[in-house]
Amino acid sequence: MLELKNLSFEVAEEVSQKEIVRDISLSVGEHRFVVITGPNGSGKSTLAKLIAGIEKPTSGQIYFEGADITDKSITERAKLGIAFAFQQPVRFKGLEVLDLLRIASGRQMSASDACEYLSEVGLCARDYIRREVIASLSGGELKRIEIASVLARGAGLSVFDEPEAGIDLWSFQNLIRVFERMQEKNKGGSIIVISHQERILDIADEIIVIAEGRVADRGTRDEILPGLLGTPSAVKQCTGSQTKERIVRQ
Repeated sequence: MLELKNLSFEVAEEVSQKEIVRDISLSVGEHRFVVITGPNGSGKSTLAKLIAGIEKPTSGQIYFEGADITDKSITERAKLGIAFAFQQPVRFKGLEVLDLLRIASGRQMSASDACEYLSEVGLCARDYIRREVIASLSGGELKRIEIASVLARGAGLSVFDEPEAGIDLWSFQNLIRVFERMQEKNKGGSIIVISHQERILDIADEIIVIAEGRVADRGTRDEILPGLLGTPSAVKQCTGSQTKERIVRQ
């Protein structure tokens, strides 16, 4: 589905070029839930933006469904089936939630269809369908509305940049359940999540660790997560706790 070949990204500094992403090659198959993690500043979010088309690589190629999309814009990639959810969801004054879902889906969906997507992310549809997508909504509400728009799009590949950022614990618990439902229902589609959160790492099919702009490690949840947490038994301790959320740090 997605393949990155020798992908690099540099930014100009005062006296030199700083390499943020360094010669990354990897692939993501169909119906996969992949979490990309690593220290702050390691290049994770930049990699997500390169996949979505927000940034253009300095070198290397990006392939989606066998086609080279390296030079395609974020709009062109969205039409091909790549959805991107920002770390901080965009607010749209004057745009109602129903309108946002219609734009995302590319069709004039009915209010009842839109309500189903809102229900999928744990929102009471009648309270939100006619609300504007503005700052009066909490971080958790905006995040779930954005995820509902990704669901409405029916993308082949959905990319989420630190979806837990700026939301409270209650909203985070709902977020985990939404991702679990997406895994169950997204037949053939794949999900990439940039995250430090242990609970999100724990539902991944595959974990990719990025450090200093490179792939430092990669494998299944059972192969990678114990090393990130420090002990093999930490996985069981993590899954047994529903109330204590810890950040994976390196």
